[in-house]
Amino acid sequence: MVAKWKQKQRIILPPELPPEVSEDEIEVSDEDRDFVDQNREFAGFLTTLDTQSITKHVTRVADVKEDALEALYEKRLKRKSLQKEKEDPGIQVDRVDALPVKTLDGQLYYRTATKASKASENDPTEEEASGAADKSIVKLTKAERRAKLKKSKKEAKKQGKEAEPEVEQTPQEAVLAEVKEDLTAEEAFESKKNKLAELGIALLADPTSNTKSLKEILQICKDNNHAIVKLGLLSLLAVFKDLIPGYRIRLPTEKELEMKVSKDVKKMRFYESTLLSVYKAYLQKLAALEKQSSFQHVAFRCICTLLDAAPHFNYRESLLGVVIRNIGSPDDVIRKLCCSTIKSLFTNEGKHGGEATVEAVRLIADHVKAHNCQLHPDSVEVFLSLSFDEDLGRAARNDEKHKPQSKKSKKKKHYEEARQLKENDKKRSRQELLTKTREEVAADYKAVAFTPDVMERRGMQTEALSAVFETYFRILKHTMHSSTSRSEANASLSTGASEPHPLLAPCLKGLGKFSHLIDMDFMGDLINYLKKLASGGSDSENTSKCLTVSERFRCSIVAFTVMKSNLDALNVDLQDFFVQLYNIILEYRPGRDQGEVLAEALKMMLCEDRQHDMQKAAAFVKRLATFSLCSGSAESMAALVTLKHLLLKNVKCRNLLENDAGGGSVSGSVAKYHPYASDPNLSGALASVLWELNLLTQHYHPAVSSMASSISSMNAATNQVYLSTISPQQAFTDFSLERPESFKPPSEVTNKRKRGSDPSVSAVIEPSADTTSIDEDDVRKKLSAHFMILRDIKKNQRLRTELDDTTSSIQLYEEYNQQKKKAKKPKTKKSKSLLTDQVTFLVLQVL
Repeated sequence: MVAKWKQKQRIILPPELPPEVSEDEIEVSDEDRDFVDQNREFAGFLTTLDTQSITKHVTRVADVKEDALEALYEKRLKRKSLQKEKEDPGIQVDRVDALPVKTLDGQLYYRTATKASKASENDPTEEEASGAADKSIVKLTKAERRAKLKKSKKEAKKQGKEAEPEVEQTPQEAVLAEVKEDLTAEEAFESKKNKLAELGIALLADPTSNTKSLKEILQICKDNNHAIVKLGLLSLLAVFKDLIPGYRIRLPTEKELEMKVSKDVKKMRFYESTLLSVYKAYLQKLAALEKQSSFQHVAFRCICTLLDAAPHFNYRESLLGVVIRNIGSPDDVIRKLCCSTIKSLFTNEGKHGGEATVEAVRLIADHVKAHNCQLHPDSVEVFLSLSFDEDLGRAARNDEKHKPQSKKSKKKKHYEEARQLKENDKKRSRQELLTKTREEVAADYKAVAFTPDVMERRGMQTEALSAVFETYFRILKHTMHSSTSRSEANASLSTGASEPHPLLAPCLKGLGKFSHLIDMDFMGDLINYLKKLASGGSDSENTSKCLTVSERFRCSIVAFTVMKSNLDALNVDLQDFFVQLYNIILEYRPGRDQGEVLAEALKMMLCEDRQHDMQKAAAFVKRLATFSLCSGSAESMAALVTLKHLLLKNVKCRNLLENDAGGGSVSGSVAKYHPYASDPNLSGALASVLWELNLLTQHYHPAVSSMASSISSMNAATNQVYLSTISPQQAFTDFSLERPESFKPPSEVTNKRKRGSDPSVSAVIEPSADTTSIDEDDVRKKLSAHFMILRDIKKNQRLRTELDDTTSSIQLYEEYNQQKKKAKKPKTKKSKSLLTDQVTFLVLQVL
């Protein structure tokens, strides 16, 4: 409220009057007088103005009482006096040292100067002004005048230059300014590039004397331009690759720094400390930049290259941590860089002596554990690049144990024993001292030597192997628990949806590769885990859905690999794996599952040199023939190669090739064939006939048809022996659809049969050179014409149905017209004409 009252009390003062000008100085032209004389009527309001009230308002005395006028005037006088004092810098006084001037009239004129105020006593500008005033009284010489003119011209030029930027630029000038800025930016970029090149060359030429260049390059890496930063990082990478020594730098301790050393040692210490400090700062810079998307690829390239080039150098742990933390990155470029670096560490252990391998394996195991086995398969597949020396340390120990002793060595040994008994205590102490010094020398040599001791290498291999198998068993355990929990959920929800296990496939590959190194105490548990994963145990219908067909095949392959590598020590029944293979074969889908795994399983379980029961062999022969009918050419070829191998090894199974009227004459315990039986021993396949081969002889692929015809021509009476020259894996790879040369049309092959050779295989693998090439354009035209005809047929069928519907509606309409003849004729004629037009249009379309 107080603020509003104050706003109301404020009075808006009128503007001040212009300064008073004397009438003599006012010049009035004749044109102005004529204008006023012509327009007098417009100036009539000036006569009625109240000049006194106007002056009161202007002088701000309008609303003031008479008693307060005097006080107001006094205040104004005081203000004016104070303003004059402020304006006048000082009082004019006579100067003591100035002589008076006498004019011709005889009068004396004294030179006066202004007295400076206290505020301006120390102001040099006023002194210059007073000095100039003094000089203006005295006449100046010609030289002084010229100098004064030059000074005034320079000041005028300066004032003109200062006033130039205030002028607005034209569009052309703005464009020119931008071009100049771009040119300057390009010049700066080129200059920084050249500077980086010069610093790098100087470092490589003489690194010890140019160590400061490392800090300069690192400073350039902090530039705002991203291109310059990338160039700086790559330049430092190239420099460090050449400058890093072949040993770890150990900084001197405080005691060592206090010791007196030579200049060379001081220089080397300074160089090593500078190199290590800049290297540490460089790694910190890379660790900060790898989190930024614009510098990720460059940063990881530098980190991986440094770790690959110098795994023995300082700060290896930080580099390994960054690489393994991103080994399962979703970015393909980063993941491939990290995986290739870890693989090179595993394969080139000579650079670091195996220490980096142990650290990397342990970090990967911890990484898998932290992410609960949910990583990219490449993060565990790197273990396949590991190599373990089984005979490490055994040969040396065996040589020492079984080294034959000669007669001289025996005599020497006896002599030494006798001599040792005669030695006194003094000699014993001397010998102990010698042995102690030798041990110290051996320890120092061992610390300096680049290659580690045999026992140390064996210990590192044991540690790495234990970490690898720990990771593999963790993955198997996690898969088992997740599959059982998911099977319970699926049983309650009756759904077959399952989450994939990304690390199971590389885990099974690794177990198959390193199965001969597994401890015998874990073999039984491993076989049980694989059996549960492959078959699902009691809940096979639910648990088997949690794993893919390829993963279940791999479980069986790993089990047979373990048994093959430890055949003498293990006694385990693998019948469950055969049952599972018999059931999984029909679940295979060509586009969904991996055919290479199927071919490997057929080779490992059925084609290896082991005897099979006749009922089981016949069941697999029948199942493989059925599988060949409903799969691709490569899968069919692998199945037929396995089928033929089983028929060659089991002579009684060739009775399936004959169409016996009795049917079950050789069926054994099962007199009838059960195609849906889950156990191959209870299927009764010997009571059936391989009628599938007759259909396979008409297969579109010539290799499959020739293989089927060769199998069907085998004779059951004589014991024919064929040497198989092709495996299921080779058949799958040779006749895969990914290879365009695998499919060729059938041609007449005239090859002479040799003893011990398979005619079907030779015809398949060595096709004749007269095979005609397929014209793709001709096939494309024929197919397009065929599908065009099919499309036209479908269109005609649709139009015929529409025509039938329309004719039936017309008939109904005519019947309706006959019943109601009294309806209006024009309306009926019009609707009838529309329907007839529609019918004619449909007929024309059909024709």
